[in-house]
Amino acid sequence: MSRPHSETILSHLHEVERQREYRLSIPGLPQMTEQLKQFQQMRFRRSYADLLAHPRYTGAAQFFLDHLYGPGDFSRRDAQFARVVPTVVRLFPNDVVSTVAKLAELHALSEDLDTRMAEELFADGCPISPEAYLQAWQKTGMREQREMQIELTIQIGAELERLTRKPLLRQALRMMRGPAGAAGLTELQSFLEVGFDTFRAMKGADEFLSTVDRRERTLCDALFETSILGRSAKENSDLAQIRRYFSA
Repeated sequence: MSRPHSETILSHLHEVERQREYRLSIPGLPQMTEQLKQFQQMRFRRSYADLLAHPRYTGAAQFFLDHLYGPGDFSRRDAQFARVVPTVVRLFPNDVVSTVAKLAELHALSEDLDTRMAEELFADGCPISPEAYLQAWQKTGMREQREMQIELTIQIGAELERLTRKPLLRQALRMMRGPAGAAGLTELQSFLEVGFDTFRAMKGADEFLSTVDRRERTLCDALFETSILGRSAKENSDLAQIRRYFSA
């Protein structure tokens, strides 16, 4: 990165907080954003039901569902980050800090996209449905940012997998529990330990990550290119897939 890690992480965390404050300024928008996040998490659960049920991949799929695609309230974790970012950079190994920086970047980007989507859905005034989601996605646009969102997700998974190849790192993470707790970094410490253990147990993440990458890009393309009217055989097929992924 061209800027120090601490500045980069803080910049992303400030953007996350700005998004939260903006949503709170508009009555009803926070609730719509929460509904959107839950809707998207259920989509991930349907898209990856096979991986969630697979003995080798269930842990990693659940980790993605909970920590990268979930609607959970990460404000406590973010507040911990923002208060002690210089401590994070000083306390954790450089490879770990790089992963944390990507996590913060993905978080900021996802919050921005979710705000924009929620605004479109809120303006429409209808319950979230596959068709409403498709229209809001296309009105929001920002295809380059959507592709970056997928890329960052895969990079975070790849970095976690790479960290598992360093045999001393798990021991170092365990030894950092005390200092991390004293510094107010329990949420971050838990994320790193769970991610490390999950990817180490998988014994190779290439197939898992390539599957997620392929499916997310295929769905992203379909959401941008499919008309709700289904004017061709391909569009009808893509629209049916979108409804299958996003329908309860």
